[in-house]
Amino acid sequence: MHLEHHDVTYVAISRAPLAKIEAFKKRMGWRFKWVSSYGSDFNFDYHVSFAKEDLARGKVDYNYRLIDASIDELSGISVFYKDEAGEIFHTYSTYARGAEELLSTYIVLDLTPKGRNETGPSHDLTDWVRHHDKYDGGGFVDPTGRYVPAKASDSSCCSGEVHS
Repeated sequence: MHLEHHDVTYVAISRAPLAKIEAFKKRMGWRFKWVSSYGSDFNFDYHVSFAKEDLARGKVDYNYRLIDASIDELSGISVFYKDEAGEIFHTYSTYARGAEELLSTYIVLDLTPKGRNETGPSHDLTDWVRHHDKYDGGGFVDPTGRYVPAKASDSSCCSGEVHS
């Protein structure tokens, strides 16, 4: 509501097909606008998704530099402006830790005595973050950012999950 009164619209974008996004959004109880870039180059154009051949070369363009990457997606935020004539301009992008301000849980945890308490093997949010319906089930988040249930017997465990 506050954003709308400042002529701002927040939209999340994922490469998953829209039907998967809508089902996951319903499961999570989320109401924000979420669209699909499935079948387009959008995520690749803004350097948050990477082609298999780029990963095979060992370096991808992310956060305004070449980095080593082993997963096909990383986080990013972009801002666009639409003028009175309907022209759209890309005005800002940030990646990696520059996007943490939108993770309000991080901001609150940073104020507490234990902080983020990222004491697991990765020393980052994958040590503890889960979808709200996955916290009591054990399991872990693998290096690609996918949740793996505690007793997963095969790699099809998470095929219903949506990843942006």
